[in-house]
Amino acid sequence: MSRAAIVTGVSKGLGEALAAALLARGWQVTGVGRSASARLAAAGPAFRLVACDLADLDRLDAALGPEFAAIAAARPSAVCLVNNAATAEPVGVAGELEPAALVRALGVNLAAPAVVANAFVRHCVTALTGADCRVINISSGAAVRAIPGAGAYSIGKAGLEMLTKMLDADVAAPGFRAVTLRPGIIDTPMQESLRGRSDAELPAAPMFREFHASGKLVAPDVLAAKIVARLLEAPVERGRSYDATEL
Repeated sequence: MSRAAIVTGVSKGLGEALAAALLARGWQVTGVGRSASARLAAAGPAFRLVACDLADLDRLDAALGPEFAAIAAARPSAVCLVNNAATAEPVGVAGELEPAALVRALGVNLAAPAVVANAFVRHCVTALTGADCRVINISSGAAVRAIPGAGAYSIGKAGLEMLTKMLDADVAAPGFRAVTLRPGIIDTPMQESLRGRSDAELPAAPMFREFHASGKLVAPDVLAAKIVARLLEAPVERGRSYDATEL
């Protein structure tokens, strides 16, 4: 195993596309999530799914620890964690959100990536002295711009960018890099769901509909190939936030 990647959220959208792009370039890929797409399930032995619910935070570390340790034991020359999984639910303005839905969103979008990254550092980075070890946190422009009706998502992504900074501050291994990517607007099921909301439920819905109507959405496979080439296979700066325009 020369290069290994762990990608969360591989059932659809950007996560599926990233896993497929990595497989096409010879990486061994471990997907993390409740399911994998049919395309990945048919990919053969280079792809493995660790079936777990990223919202089940109490069980996440136990589910991933042995998998990450096995990856490290194979002594890859490069290993990368891509924290991609996210949920846009719940939508709604402050005062109208259900507390349980808000807590679940912050669990999936922020707490789960922190738990996964912690396990990755413990089991992979510390064991692979001299290897190229990276964490790519998939963020959003929503991390730095409040989107009316998408507060739970924005808060989670803002915290995810701080996770990148904290990993950079905490992990001194010379081969380690943690970076953030704000990938721009992508033609994913999440975008479709957001533009289908009513303006009352999601005041920013007209913006998402305009993205689609004007042809601004980028195909996941196109973006994924650029991400792999630029952020996983080329040099990156520690702790940096990258924008889609830099890919």
